[in-house]
Order: sequence, then structure tokens, then C-alpha cells
Amino acid sequence: MSMQNQVGQAGTLDDLLLDVRACTVCEAHLPLGPRPIVQAGSTSRVVIIGQAPGRAVHESGVPWDDPSGRRLREWLGLTSDEFYDPDIVALLPMGLCFPGSKPSGDAPPRPECAPLWHDRVLDLLPRLRLRIIIGKYAIDRYVPDSPPSVTEAVRRWLDDQGGDIVLPHPSPRNQRWLRNNPWFADTMLPLIQARVRDTLAAT
Repeated sequence: MSMQNQVGQAGTLDDLLLDVRACTVCEAHLPLGPRPIVQAGSTSRVVIIGQAPGRAVHESGVPWDDPSGRRLREWLGLTSDEFYDPDIVALLPMGLCFPGSKPSGDAPPRPECAPLWHDRVLDLLPRLRLRIIIGKYAIDRYVPDSPPSVTEAVRRWLDDQGGDIVLPHPSPRNQRWLRNNPWFADTMLPLIQARVRDTLAAT
């Protein structure tokens, strides 16, 4: 059975999200089994495209329910209530399930997820105004002519300040990157927070 036949053809966003959350396409590759994590509403104005759920998120079922998520909400200037309101924010990781761990951190997101689900979800978000692209895997898919490094991709957004917002991963493992790039917190975060606020305020 092909992946497309397995997941079917959902008509509404609610139907599609039911299919997404029931997906088992990558089951054989997931050490803790499938538990797709996604959030979206028909009036979502911002979509955050990150990497993949970590172990803590897999266990809670709540996206970005970990130190990375707390830092991300601070970076964006969003309250928890705003962040977890699907009518405001859609959360669509590159890999929908926890992919397992490696000695240096989590394994890469499963490559099946984004081609299978992303366009179908995004097509059903008619009020979407802003995409926030986080980390190398999302950058490679969503940033045209993406530079070879995350740092260059983030700096390019700072230079242009248009289109999709591009961020490094907010993981505590990136603390060295933040120390080595003080311009990110000093210059870029205020601009990002203003852009997010303007997007949410727009009718």
C-alpha cells in the first residue's frame, strides 16, 4: 500500500488532522512508536516549522513542552495562551514524531513527514501570514537557496527582514551559539517580536 493510499484524502482541516495524528507510516523506525504532534486551526496566522518532538514532548503530547519551547516563546514574545491557541499559531514540525536519540542529541526528523503532510496542512490555513522556520532541516526545505549554515541563514533574514523568519533551534544545546552571536538577542529578537505582534494585530 502506498503512503498516499494509507493516509487517505481528508477534505477539511479537522479531518486532515485526524489523519495526521493517526499516521503510522514511520512506525518501524520510531523507537517509542508513533505519536504525531501537530497543532493547527483554520484561522492560524503564524506557523512554526521546527525539527521534531523530543522525548519529553512525546511523553506529554504537548508540542514544545520543554526548555526549548519556553525559550522559543520568549524569543517570539508570545504567552503560553497565545502559543497554544491553534486559532493563532500552527505548530508543524519537520518530523511529527519523536525520532529517537543519538549520543549528540535527538536523531534527525523522519524524512517521510514533511513531503507527506506539510503542503496538505498549509493549504488549509487560509489566514496564514507568517512562517517561522527553525533549524537546519526546516531551513533546507523552506528557505530558497538556503546558505550552508544556520548562522548565515539567520543573518540573511536580519539583513532583509522580509519573508519567513529564520531562527536557530532554541535548544539549551545551542547556548554556545547564542554566546558567540550576541547580535541575535540584541538586534534580531526585538525585530522578530515586533514582526510577530504586527502579524497578530493584522486583520
